[in-house]
Amino acid sequence: MSKYEEGIKILNERFGNGKDNVISLATISPEKGPNGIPKPCVRDVDAYYDDAVFYIITHAQSNKVKQIMNNPNVAISVHFEDFFSSGVGKNLGWVLDPKNAKIRDTMRRVFQEWYDFANNENDECCCIVAVYLTKGTLRIDHGADFFHFDFENHTAQ
Repeated sequence: MSKYEEGIKILNERFGNGKDNVISLATISPEKGPNGIPKPCVRDVDAYYDDAVFYIITHAQSNKVKQIMNNPNVAISVHFEDFFSSGVGKNLGWVLDPKNAKIRDTMRRVFQEWYDFANNENDECCCIVAVYLTKGTLRIDHGADFFHFDFENHTAQ
C-alpha cells in the first residue's frame, strides 16, 4: 500500500463513513483590510467527507458562498483531528436539483438530527458546497508521523 493509499484510508476512517464533521472553512473576502490586502474569513461548519471532498449545506446568499464564487480558493481544518488542507470550493447548486440527489440523500442521513431544522429545501438558495481538497497535511500521534497529501496527483510524503 502506498503512503497516499494509507493516508486516504486514515482520512476515510476519521472523517468518512457517515460522520458529521465540524470543520473550519476559510475563504477570502473581496473586501480589503486597512492595508489594502483582501481579508481572510473563517467560520465553523458541519461537513460530510467522501473521497477527498467535504460537502456543506448552506444558503447561496451566505457570505461563504459569495466569497467562494468570487475566489474559489479555500482552506479547511477539521476540529481536533490534526488535519488541515487547501482546496477549491464550488457551489453545486440547489439541494433538490436532480444532479445533487445522491449527495443530498447522504447529507440528510448524516445530518439527520438537525437537517430539517436548519434547512429549507424548498428555497432554491438552499445549496450544497463542495470543497475539493488539493493539498493537505495529516499529523499522526502529535507529530510522530505526517502525511503531506497532493490530492490532485494522488501522492503523499
